[in-house]
Amino acid sequence: MNWDDTGFLLSKIKYNENSLIAEIYTKEHGKISGIIFGGLSKKIKNYLQIGNQLFVNYNSKSENRIGYLKIEIFKAHSPVYFDQSKKLNCISSAMNLIKLLTAESQSNINIYDLIQEFYLILSADEWLKKYIFWELKLLSILGYNLDLDGLVNKKTFENKTLYFAESSKEKKIVPNFLIDKDIKVNDLTTLLDGLKLVGDFMDKSILKPNNINFPISRNQFINSLK
Repeated sequence: MNWDDTGFLLSKIKYNENSLIAEIYTKEHGKISGIIFGGLSKKIKNYLQIGNQLFVNYNSKSENRIGYLKIEIFKAHSPVYFDQSKKLNCISSAMNLIKLLTAESQSNINIYDLIQEFYLILSADEWLKKYIFWELKLLSILGYNLDLDGLVNKKTFENKTLYFAESSKEKKIVPNFLIDKDIKVNDLTTLLDGLKLVGDFMDKSILKPNNINFPISRNQFINSLK
């Protein structure tokens, strides 16, 4: 099996003295993993940053054996944010979500396009608010749609609109911007509440039922915002 593609680096771990095992989300083949010989060499390791877009040549003797990857840089996204810790942590968190929530070797062009959209969000105004909606879109593409518009109740208190979701066990306040999407949000606490709500949904509906621990990288991202 031999093919060429482009993809985004999701993860990498040391394999031996000079090589790596990498996971890459590719355009035509979905999430794939393989060995990069010489991945720790000076020639290659500088552009093997999580989130970078790569040219990929994949070679494997059979579907049941791990493949081998030859890679070249396509676009170095991550180095742009080396001096912006919040956005760098956001890249790490987003790529780790793709890694955790997608299946091996199942192509989905919507996921690939969403990763490309992610980098447009990072350079935009209100990037954090837009990123929260990016996470919701990712979950929706994967079949886990959080239909907040259909779940919330609304009430007015002291001329302020409040939204909340209620069940027999709990009642959660829903930040207004998740419903009234055109609202500008300048308050970090409100945005953190939005991230927490999406994280709680993810943990309860996806991660725990599949025995997946809540990703450390997402907690690190949230902590970097505070």
